[in-house]
Amino acid sequence: MKKTKLLLVYMVLSLFFTSYAFAHTPFCSCLDNRDGTILCEGGFLDGSSAVGVRIQVVDANGKILIEGYMDKKSEFRFNKPSGEYTVILDAGFEHSVTVPGSEITE
Repeated sequence: MKKTKLLLVYMVLSLFFTSYAFAHTPFCSCLDNRDGTILCEGGFLDGSSAVGVRIQVVDANGKILIEGYMDKKSEFRFNKPSGEYTVILDAGFEHSVTVPGSEITE
């Protein structure tokens, strides 16, 4: 009986912490504006904004080309780099999203 109660408590806590971690999962979507600029929008799956979250654009070697922060609309606009690049939304400890430039379309 004691083991059953302990297992039940463990399962409930596991569900709580799993949903908590999922709720703070960031997302980032980028769009090629076809005017030489890229617009990225970000946020979290729980509906909270990404205002102030750091965003970087790096080249194929990991060199930072552009760095900034999401604005008050959780957006970041930048001039499209030439060559291969990746957008990284860094929301902190183990909460980052990478978007390869090759996947950014209109």
